[in-house]
Amino acid sequence: MAESMLGLKRSHRCTEVTTANAGGEVTVMGWVQKSRNKGGIIFVDLRDRSGILQIIFEESDCGAENFAKAEKLRSEFVIAVTGIVENRAGSVNENLATGAIEVRAKGLRILSESDTPPFPIEENSKTKEELRLKYRYLDLRRPDIQRNIMVRSQVAILTRAFLAEEGFLEIETPTLIKSTPEGARDYLVPSRVHPGSFYALPQSPQLFKQLLMCSGYDRYFQLARCYRDEDLRADRQPEFTQIDMELSFVDVEDVLGVNERLLKKLFKEICNYDIQLPIQRMTWREAMDRFGSDKPDLRFGMELKNVSDIVKDTEFAVFKGALEMGGSVRGINAKGQGAMPRKKIDALVEYAKGFGAKGLAYLAINEDGTYKCSFSKFMSEEELHKLADAMEGMPGDLLLFAADKDSVVFDVLGNLRLELARQLELLKKDEFKFLWVTEFPLLEYSEEQDRFTAVHHPFTAPMDEDWALIDSDPGAIRAKAYDMVLNGTELGGGSVRIHQSDIQSRMFEVLGFTKEQAQEQFGFLLDAFRFGVPPHAGLAYGLDRIVMLMVGADSIRDVMAFPKVKDASCLMSEAPAPVDPKQLLDLGIEVSEEVNSDQ
Repeated sequence: MAESMLGLKRSHRCTEVTTANAGGEVTVMGWVQKSRNKGGIIFVDLRDRSGILQIIFEESDCGAENFAKAEKLRSEFVIAVTGIVENRAGSVNENLATGAIEVRAKGLRILSESDTPPFPIEENSKTKEELRLKYRYLDLRRPDIQRNIMVRSQVAILTRAFLAEEGFLEIETPTLIKSTPEGARDYLVPSRVHPGSFYALPQSPQLFKQLLMCSGYDRYFQLARCYRDEDLRADRQPEFTQIDMELSFVDVEDVLGVNERLLKKLFKEICNYDIQLPIQRMTWREAMDRFGSDKPDLRFGMELKNVSDIVKDTEFAVFKGALEMGGSVRGINAKGQGAMPRKKIDALVEYAKGFGAKGLAYLAINEDGTYKCSFSKFMSEEELHKLADAMEGMPGDLLLFAADKDSVVFDVLGNLRLELARQLELLKKDEFKFLWVTEFPLLEYSEEQDRFTAVHHPFTAPMDEDWALIDSDPGAIRAKAYDMVLNGTELGGGSVRIHQSDIQSRMFEVLGFTKEQAQEQFGFLLDAFRFGVPPHAGLAYGLDRIVMLMVGADSIRDVMAFPKVKDASCLMSEAPAPVDPKQLLDLGIEVSEEVNSDQ
């Protein structure tokens, strides 16, 4: 039966009890992790968010009534224990921070009883994620998840302190805003006061932080909640948190400099890892050519090699066709994998097809220097030698090739090198490889929309020396844009913004906006630009992604208190859910039968 806390006060958290307290009395409170009745003596592991402390109950010390209560203890009962701290009589438990001591109980109060939990509350749980998220309030009690959430809190606190010291102001921006295009789908919020009109939840504070620069607040930051209605992956959620910042009267070097110092501080304080400054830089073009990705993982090699010149005279239809259509032939060298079974190679081919490949060509170099090749009948021994040399192939290596238009080749080989690295266990979670990727394309052509679209957003500034290409070759213009990449994950990105009205107007034209459409969508920002705009630039990190990599988690769900699953629903609260018809009536909304039938 539950008891009150009247007259009781916790003196220590579990791991605050140390050998320095030996011989003294403490009062500790928490959840029962385990209870082990050894007949005449009961061992209880007491848990709070600081850790675990062992409690010993013997009738001679705590009395018959308390011992009887201790016999009833089960996992997740909430208890308060008063007792004497002792140095552990047996061997020290090296796995516990409190492994050198224990508490001999004198008094016990059961503050709350518990049903049997649907899964064990333990580290590295093997329970299916769906069940854990349905009972997230229990899952959050797990020590490893609690450590993740505490690291997240530390990152937020350190970030605020660092940016304040750097002269940034923390300013909140609205959550109910106007819907704008050129991004993911918005989450829409109907207005009762303005029937038929909708707010959008912000995908980022982009327009408002630029307005703050127009307003003279030259260093802004915010831990901003952002919302995007997009398909989810391990590092995406419909709602997430950005470390968002904007600076005035700066160039690229200023933004990169302050962010390098921020990252250095965070990783030193949290991970005791020293980032060497300046952080390595690589242009977007180089990243794509070498790694097939704009967020390359530098923890391993296996770089792409362009062998188009080597195979340009081949009669192999796959290579020849790709080159004739203006594409390329590129390969990666899986060192030491020349003896890979055909079944595994076939599995890699199927994997590659998932990224647009029509197939994969391979050349295995046997230990004796001979070749096993899927296209050997189309190339001479001498040509195969040249190809192997171009790939830096050695006996025992496996060379894999993709041939298509560049965008497909990059996507295929960029993902294939990551898959091979996973299979070969080359991805060490405690190794941190940072990289700035710079000079992204400003625009990319959308075949579907038959127009150019912004690679980042419409307010990204072009490289000054490239702007003359706006009429003749818009796709060749580089942007003053930059991404921070860590271990193949984009931590964040940003750019210098356009602050000249003529360039901004021309950008809208190229993106297919009429003056009226631009004014309708972005009028409040364009109006502000009429009144003196400082040069400004910014950057935003995914806070959740930073913490995910710091703690070595596989998903950002493991570093968020109440995440959603792949269909953007919350298994615990059962959101989203139908609402009372009266609420819809107040908003002037009617849900069609077709929508209801799909639910």
